[in-house]
Amino acid sequence: MPDTPEIDILLVEDNPNDAELTQRAFRKSELDVRLAIARDGAEALEYLFGGRPLPKVVLLDLKLPKIDGIEVLRRIRSDERTQTIPVVVLTSSQEERDIVECYKLGANSFVVKPVEFDRFYRTVRDLGTYWLVLNKSPL
Repeated sequence: MPDTPEIDILLVEDNPNDAELTQRAFRKSELDVRLAIARDGAEALEYLFGGRPLPKVVLLDLKLPKIDGIEVLRRIRSDERTQTIPVVVLTSSQEERDIVECYKLGANSFVVKPVEFDRFYRTVRDLGTYWLVLNKSPL
């Protein structure tokens, strides 16, 4: 496999508008974030288990084509190679059952996507700052 650059964040997001907003928010922030995007759950699992360098954090939407976010989270947590990667569920769902299920499966955080761009930007920036700068993860 050719050399693949290390990735800070794997964004698992099927909505092209939300993916673009997230990219814009990171570009606008002072963080130098290397971002990879998976457009569905199958692509996310292929990325994570396909021999590429693992990301420092996964931002995971729940409502995904092919394989949903809950199943992606379940597979991340059930594999020794990926079980310690921080997973932040970043979704439009506010369903209590989704929140409970994600935490039961080992999500590190559950964040509801703000609709308004400035709030969305601040949320994404703050997530990046916390998980890439302030948080100490295992190697």
